Amino acid sequence: MASWNIQDNQPLIAVSTDVRQLYNYLWHAAPQQYLEAAVAAAGVFPLLVPSFGDRLDFDQLLAAVDGVMITGSGSNVHPSLYGGDASEANGPYDPARDSTTLPLIRKAIDHGVPLLAICRGIQELNVALGGTLVTEIQDRPGLLDHRAPQSDSRDEQFAIRQTVTIKPGSCLAGVVGAGEIKVNSLHRQAIDRLGSRLQVEVVAEDGTVEAVSVRNSRTLAVGVQWHPEYWVESDEASERIFRAFGDAVRAHAAARTGMRLPAG
Repeated sequence: MASWNIQDNQPLIAVSTDVRQLYNYLWHAAPQQYLEAAVAAAGVFPLLVPSFGDRLDFDQLLAAVDGVMITGSGSNVHPSLYGGDASEANGPYDPARDSTTLPLIRKAIDHGVPLLAICRGIQELNVALGGTLVTEIQDRPGLLDHRAPQSDSRDEQFAIRQTVTIKPGSCLAGVVGAGEIKVNSLHRQAIDRLGSRLQVEVVAEDGTVEAVSVRNSRTLAVGVQWHPEYWVESDEASERIFRAFGDAVRAHAAARTGMRLPAG
């Protein structure tokens, strides 16, 4: 594993937040594992973006940061955003997050800002670009049960146990290598119709899409269905994904700095 000095060259990244109620307050928050991985493995400075939707100026935000990370979550993208029907069984939902992440994703791609979307994030990326999702995939004939095992141990729930195949010549093949790897993919819904501008990078044994990238992107713009943030300190593939994201963020920061240098 690489050892990062987190005091050196920490460009800013925007991080999505969930809206949760606790102690009679509404909180805008992100799980610590994602923030730890951003700091320790990617070497970047994560800033939480409140889920205020169109009240935020995303162009201004993306002029100030050099990367965007869309985290996983226990909530699902609201089906109304891709032509589906909402149900209590498919929830919970977080419409405030949806109203923020979807335009932020589109703006990040348009601005050429590095993007890493994880778990719920890959689903948001797909919906943001016009794709659809299939819900409760464990009930679909021919598909595996991708849900976390029943356990009180988070380590057991997030264990690396599922085999996926990285397509040769894909973006992630250049990061992790082509062929089979094992990942910790746990989810109830997945990509159905692929969004425009996306290409499939990784598939599970049952054909479920496990990673995508943005075609013709000016920088790293990928989504993964699994959780590289959880084992980033001990799993080489997980660390490589965050390291590649950090490298792309620093390259974007360097390019922006270069453009701002005075002439002559």
